Amino acid sequence: MGVVIPLEDNKNKQASVKPLVDLTLPDMERVNQLILSKAGSDVQMIPEVANHLISSGGKRLRPMLTLAAAAMFGYEGDGHIKLATSVEFMHTATLLHDDVVDESDLRRGKSTARTIWGNQASVLVGDFLLGQAFRMMVDVGSLEALDVLSTAASVIAEGEVLQLSVAKNMETTEDDYLQVIRAKTAALFAAAAEVGPIVAGAAKADRNALKSYGTNLGLAFQLVDDVLDYGGSSSELGKNVGDDFREGKITLPVILSYRRGTPEDRAFWREAIEGGASDQANLEKALGLIRRYGGLTDTIARAKHYGTIARDALAPLPASPWKSAMIEVIDFCIDRVS
Repeated sequence: MGVVIPLEDNKNKQASVKPLVDLTLPDMERVNQLILSKAGSDVQMIPEVANHLISSGGKRLRPMLTLAAAAMFGYEGDGHIKLATSVEFMHTATLLHDDVVDESDLRRGKSTARTIWGNQASVLVGDFLLGQAFRMMVDVGSLEALDVLSTAASVIAEGEVLQLSVAKNMETTEDDYLQVIRAKTAALFAAAAEVGPIVAGAAKADRNALKSYGTNLGLAFQLVDDVLDYGGSSSELGKNVGDDFREGKITLPVILSYRRGTPEDRAFWREAIEGGASDQANLEKALGLIRRYGGLTDTIARAKHYGTIARDALAPLPASPWKSAMIEVIDFCIDRVS
């Protein structure tokens, strides 16, 4: 059972990631070649596992942001190619690790690596990709870029542990949850956007603008993902609708519905999330409660709020096709729930 959440206005033109894709296409071809090269190994299982996820159809939004942010400031070298590839490897590694932690069976519409090769292989190949990412960062020779991406890797790991500490705990607050997604999702978006101006030698203010853009885009992106899990489709998600519920994940629609509900409603959530009573009948009831208490519409409102901050972060920068494409990405991320 799904629910479609209408946006406040029907736009004549649906926002798209295509302008960013078109602008970065030549560089992304180089990134994709480097991905295939650096995912290679004499240990046969490593490229098998890595390519299973790398080739599974993700939009590669994060490395495109790195390329666009570098080009925005006139960068003409090739360090951004290695940094963009590093960003994608970091993202892929976290997905491999996440699927093990979450015991997920589906990722982007395909069986997860853990279901094919096992948990051990998924974790170790993720570690291999992180190692390759750091080797490429070192090759670029920018200590500032290395600092930003290595810090992001540490923050992401902290976010994973923090998520474990609040897992299946219905007393998790909205602030707690925002702390988790700032670390798990927004940190890599921020780093991906910030290393572009770093390698281009841009001013500190420009770096900060792109970092703020990435942070708030990442928050909006994750909040929309939270909504789609209760109101999307398997084709949109690349996983089964309701997976967050079945895995006992505490996301913002659940937090809002729990806190706004009656004592009986809160007892249901504790039984379903903390007690693991996450069958189909309870999923249907959860969807009803989330709709009743505005869990989806208010999560979308929060996503729009962070999208506005991301847009404002870029406002002082000169007009350019790169800036326009990056602004449209904000609307694209939010419009996924339309």
